[in-house]
Order: sequence, then structure tokens, then C-alpha cells
Amino acid sequence: MRKDLMEILACPMCKSELTLTIDEEKDDEVIRGTLYCAKCDERYPIEDSIPNLLPPDLRKATSST
Repeated sequence: MRKDLMEILACPMCKSELTLTIDEEKDDEVIRGTLYCAKCDERYPIEDSIPNLLPPDLRKATSST
């Protein structure tokens, strides 16, 4: 995920601002990390440069199948 996408990304649940935490990056690309919504107290993972912004219930349902 490119860091400049933070300007347009919002929490899928409440549309609030997200905070980026980077675990791994290369150049200006986030490879692994999380996006955090303080209002919902929810974290959205970034894996292989792809942010998973599915709502929490859908994310849990897809990971258990």
C-alpha cells in the first residue's frame, strides 16, 4: 500500500480517520502493518501491500473458512 493513500482512506465502519502502523516497508510502499480506527477501536491488517478493510465480522468470517 502506498503511504499517500492515507489521505483518502477511512474506517469502513464509521468513516473516521485511520492511523498507520508500519511493520515492514520498502521505498514508499507499506508491505506489512495495520490501520487503526480509534473511534471503533478496530485494527485492519495490511499484508503483502494490501489493506484488508472488510468490516470486522466479514473479515473474521472469511479467515475462518
